[in-house]
Amino acid sequence: MMIKIGVMGSAGGEMPEPVKKLCYELGRQIALAGCILLTGGCPGLPQESTRGAKDTGGITIGISPGLNLSEHVDLYKSPTEDLDVLIFTGSGLMGREVIGVRSCDIIVIVGGRSGTLGEFAIAYDEGKPIGVLLGTGGIAEEIAGIVEKIQKPTGSQVFYDTDPARLVKSVVEHFKSQPVTAPRYEAAG
Repeated sequence: MMIKIGVMGSAGGEMPEPVKKLCYELGRQIALAGCILLTGGCPGLPQESTRGAKDTGGITIGISPGLNLSEHVDLYKSPTEDLDVLIFTGSGLMGREVIGVRSCDIIVIVGGRSGTLGEFAIAYDEGKPIGVLLGTGGIAEEIAGIVEKIQKPTGSQVFYDTDPARLVKSVVEHFKSQPVTAPRYEAAG
């Protein structure tokens, strides 16, 4: 089966051209690695990654917060171009996060605000490999400090890099080297 890499990040706010280019290259590298790119089907930095993957011949999936195409486009103001598959959850912006993260083998954080922080927390708690593309601003620049404070042994490994090619290579090699297991949770105490 093909590895699915979720790109989670800023759908709105300020997006400088160099950051958009980094995200586009991230999508290219995901496609070149033979992986499927999955996003929340949203605009912004994840859409830049989707464009990069499609321009490189990759497969792309969007997990929509909408119940149908009309909600996806009109209510959530989200794109459809460059997506091969669009899955409608009807769960809203926050509800689709769990579905999106659980549908991935690996996630990569780019920029981001509160929604991206939620996606990171889900992936971390579920022991997923996480890549952080540094230089993209937002939550991505704060993850190392957050991980240091969490101190929860979930099995999640977090990789940081400013280079999309190296980051994709690191997270994919790690994923391939690990046995598939259920997430590890600390006992309540």
